[in-house]
Amino acid sequence: MKSTVNLHDVIAGQSAPPPCDTTLGVRLTEAQNGYAKGGWKVSESLLNGNGVIMGGFVGAAADIVMAYAVTTLLHDDQMHASINLQTTFHRPMEAGEAEIEAQVEKFGRTIAYVTAIVRQNGKEVASATSSVLIMEKR
Repeated sequence: MKSTVNLHDVIAGQSAPPPCDTTLGVRLTEAQNGYAKGGWKVSESLLNGNGVIMGGFVGAAADIVMAYAVTTLLHDDQMHASINLQTTFHRPMEAGEAEIEAQVEKFGRTIAYVTAIVRQNGKEVASATSSVLIMEKR
């Protein structure tokens, strides 16, 4: 059964986060005015064969926090969907705690441009950019 979660309700503390947040271990700590910040408990289950976190999981975690940043600028009758996600890796990431910050750089009528930084142990491990489609809810 398909389940939907209103991210406005999650930001307001009135709803549990979507399953993808809990599966990856991402928790929202702040979201307002086109900005969002989250903590990420990076599980050893996300390690690749080289003993570091697989890059796709890093991109997915950044995408989660970027979604909250965009949501802070949406009206209740709007929704969004990532149409492009690019992640650049700066150093290997290990299991443990990490922090993700996301900022909406441009917010247009139909497209938003969002950036994110993933940090672990005070060092930048990855940066991400995303183009996000803004649309009316059906």
